[in-house]
Amino acid sequence: MVQHELFIPLFASTKKVYMATTKLGENEVHTNADFATKAFDFKLVNTSLQEKSLADYAGKRLILNIFPSIDTATCATRDLPFAQKRFCGAEGIENVETLSDFRDGAFGKTYGVELIDGALKGLHARAIVVLDEKHAIIHTELVNQIADEPNYETALASLK
Repeated sequence: MVQHELFIPLFASTKKVYMATTKLGENEVHTNADFATKAFDFKLVNTSLQEKSLADYAGKRLILNIFPSIDTATCATRDLPFAQKRFCGAEGIENVETLSDFRDGAFGKTYGVELIDGALKGLHARAIVVLDEKHAIIHTELVNQIADEPNYETALASLK
C-alpha cells in the first residue's frame, strides 16, 4: 500500500489528507483515507435486510472480504443484499455472511476503502481485513490492482 499526501485548499489554508492508492487498469485511484489499522463498529445490511454490527460477532474471528461489486460488470451503486445472495447461491458459496454498505457507505469511509476518484468512484476498493476474537486487526491487504484478488492464503494463515 502506498500512501500519498494531498494538500486541499480550504479557506486560504491547507489541510493534509492521507489516502491509500490502488489501480484500476493502468490508472491510479485513491481511497478516502488511509486503510484502517483499527477495527471500528459498523452497520451493514444482510440478505434479510437486517442491520448487523461488529458487536453481533463478539468473540468471533472475522475475515472481511471487501470488493467494489460482486458482479463482474462495473456497477454504479453498492451491491444490494439481493445480488449478494444470488451470487453466493449461483456459485455454491456457503458458510459466509454477506453484508452490504448500500445504505450510507459509512463502512467504506470509516475503514478507508471508499474510492474517491476513477470509474468506480463511490464504491469500495478490493481489500481484506482479518480480525481476531477481540476484534483487533491482525492482517490487512489493499490489493495493488482492483482486478486482482487478495492473497487469501496469507489472510487465513493469520488466524492460526
